[in-house]
Parts: sequence; structure tokens; C-alpha cells
Amino acid sequence: MVLLLSLKPLTPSPVQSQSPPLLLLSPLTSSSLFPLTIKPCKSNRLRQTRFSYSSRDPPPPETGCPVPPEQQPINEYQSLCTSSPFSWASGDFVEYCSRLLATGAGFAMFVGLPVSWYGSVGVGWEPTQRILGAVCSGILVVTLAVVRMYLGWAYVGNRLLSATVEYEETGWYDGQIWVKTAEVLARDRLLGSFTVKPVLNRLKNTLVALALSLFMFIVLLINTESSSQSQKLASITAGVEPGGRAVAGVYSDESARSFEPEAFCGSPMAD
Repeated sequence: MVLLLSLKPLTPSPVQSQSPPLLLLSPLTSSSLFPLTIKPCKSNRLRQTRFSYSSRDPPPPETGCPVPPEQQPINEYQSLCTSSPFSWASGDFVEYCSRLLATGAGFAMFVGLPVSWYGSVGVGWEPTQRILGAVCSGILVVTLAVVRMYLGWAYVGNRLLSATVEYEETGWYDGQIWVKTAEVLARDRLLGSFTVKPVLNRLKNTLVALALSLFMFIVLLINTESSSQSQKLASITAGVEPGGRAVAGVYSDESARSFEPEAFCGSPMAD
């Protein structure tokens, strides 16, 4: 014990005090630097997704908007794009024209033609006049359908382009007005300018074409009817048909003398 206490620590030499002590380090390995193994995350939440808006997808809900969802202009536009016949106008042009043509031809063939052929109004008409009447009825029905589509798209377009939205909270008696925010107004006006206005222009051109077609067929029908009536009136006033035969149901002295000569014995023309 006395021996251990008598021992003094060795004093380092000047050279040794100036140089740092040498440390023996073990070689660096991956296990020493990264003791825990990290596995790659396979969760679907970290995958990148692209957000895009289409007419088939429901629009995002408005934040802070008091308007009911079914009365919001963006939702009204969505319902028009998915309902018939309003969706016809926003589709392909060839498909739009073919649907209108099929509607008019179907009504003219199955409704207009039987009515004009067997109806009380067209009993004395010629086959050409009956066909023209059926075509006019088909054009009229298509015109009414296009007018209905135009009114629906014009209503939604006005609500999209307007800076305010009129709505009812629970019924017709508690109408309110909501002022659109800047983001909502910019989105609605872009949608109305680049989507609704081309549809309205297409419907306007369709209405003009249908009006001209209907006017042309009506004038043709009137001219055909007037010409046929003038021919019938001329034959009635002459008392005979173009072949020289007496018209059935029309009185004529010559035809009466040929059948009953005794009835005209006292007349001055009988001598």
C-alpha cells in the first residue's frame, strides 16, 4: 500500500506534450455508421398525383360559400353537361346534328305523317302536301327542343359570368345574394367564356337554320295547296273534268238533258 502511494505519475516529455495523443480507431463500416437499417417506404401516400378537373368529376366544394351545392353555378353547369338533351349541344358537332335529325325524322314519321294522312284537317290533301306537313311538324319539334336547350345554357352562362349568385336557403321566400370571391369569379368566368359561349353560338346558328328551313317548307306547302285548289276550282267552274266527263256532284244542264230529256220539254232550249 505504501509502495503504491509512493509512485508518482510520469511527467510527459516536452516533445510528447506538444504532439497530440494517438488514438487507435477501428475501421469505419456501414454497420458502425448506420446501426439501423432503413427500408424504403412503399406507401401510396408519397406517390405524386396530378389533379385535373373534368366535367365528369365532381367539382371541389366551395370553402366559405353559403350557397347550397345544387344552386352553385359550377354544379349547375355539371348537371347540364350530364343531362339530356342539354348535353347534346356540348358534344361533338356531328353527333349533335345526327341526334337532332333523328329526333325530327322520328317525330315526323311516327306522329306527323299519321296525323296529316288520316287527320280531319288533311283529308283532302294530296300525298305531297301530307308529306310536307309531316316534315314541318318534325322541324317544329326540333326547334322547340333547341329553344329549350338554349334557355338552359343561357341561364347557367349568366350565373357563371355574374359576380353575384342569387339563391334560396330553404324556399322561394328567403332569397339571398352571395358575392363571389376573386378565385371563384375568375374560375366561373373562364368556364363561361370558353365553354358556355361556344355552346350558345352553336345553338343560335341551329335556331337560324331551323327557322329558315321551317319557313321554306311552309311556303312550299302553301304554294302546293293553292295550286291544287286553283285546279279544282277551275274544273268545278267548267263543269267537266279535263277528259270531258261531268264532275261527280256538280250540276250541269247538258248532263241533265242527256239523262232526263223529258224534264226539259217546256224549256226554250228543248226546241
